[in-house]
Amino acid sequence: MTVITLRPLFNPDGDIDLSKKRIIGGNTTNLQEFNRPKYEWALKWYRTSMNNFWIPEEIPMSADVTDYRNLPLDYRDSVNKILSFLIFLDSLQTANLPNINDYITASEVNLCLTLQAADEAIHSQSYSYILDSICNPHEQQQILYQWKEDPLLLKRVSFIGGLYNDFIEKPSEFGLIQTCMANFILEGLYFYSGFAFFYALGRQGKMSGTVQEIRYINRDELTHLVLFRNMMQEMRVENPHLFTEERIETLRNMVKQAVENEIEWGQYVIGDKVEGLNKSLVEAYIKHLANERLRMLDFEILYPEVVTDPLPWIAKMANINGIKTDFFEAKVSAYTKSAIVKDDL
Repeated sequence: MTVITLRPLFNPDGDIDLSKKRIIGGNTTNLQEFNRPKYEWALKWYRTSMNNFWIPEEIPMSADVTDYRNLPLDYRDSVNKILSFLIFLDSLQTANLPNINDYITASEVNLCLTLQAADEAIHSQSYSYILDSICNPHEQQQILYQWKEDPLLLKRVSFIGGLYNDFIEKPSEFGLIQTCMANFILEGLYFYSGFAFFYALGRQGKMSGTVQEIRYINRDELTHLVLFRNMMQEMRVENPHLFTEERIETLRNMVKQAVENEIEWGQYVIGDKVEGLNKSLVEAYIKHLANERLRMLDFEILYPEVVTDPLPWIAKMANINGIKTDFFEAKVSAYTKSAIVKDDL
């Protein structure tokens, strides 16, 4: 694999000609030019993300304290495991996004990745706020580090964490593509059975504050998903040698592995105990999401037998402020097969 080098921080010899700007492998000055971007979708993404800013503590959690204590023990165990999983991976995202950003040579995209890292920190803050509201300090610590003790939970976080570590230890051009794909998987697939569980509780009138926090987080995750979709499409235009049929198959196999992990996890934490959800629906829902995510990248889908969304009520619950899909239309510079995100967030 071709080794990739860190972009220099101070680079007086960097290019100012927009035609020479590239997502990776460019010669950037690192100057932020808001009035002269090459990738206009990046500044549009930035402004949309800025407008989505929210503060976790503004959402009241008083009802959740009672709801959590009154949940059946198996429901409460699911809440604990899902929160442990979510907070760990969003913490990992906050730490890892700068590692990706170090190799991106388009200043407007650097700006977006910096803002995404701040979003991930807010998500971790949100989960901590939830735990601080519903648990005592001892319970919080048990939940926060449950991923170290639960074998399946550790397996879940190790998949993404291992991919991130591999790139840090041996940075390469295709390794960066794989890391971006891992991010795309995390934002678009890996959290969603956990989100589905909380939305199911919300349909029962339980944990309303937590559900509202999840809705804000879900909206952010979809926005992040679009950022990485656009980045990968631009990289495909600019670096077709990194997207050979063999390498696209490698990326599709990453999605397949993630689907298997997410189904196993979703069936483990949700089972057949929650009204509106069961093991069969969890499997169909995750496969449906995988197909949608692959379509966003113009990759061949994995599960042609799944033709409809088996849980359409989730999209309705997640729609926090009526964001429509027109923002998420691909605007890459030369890619003709642009896709549209199907999630109506």
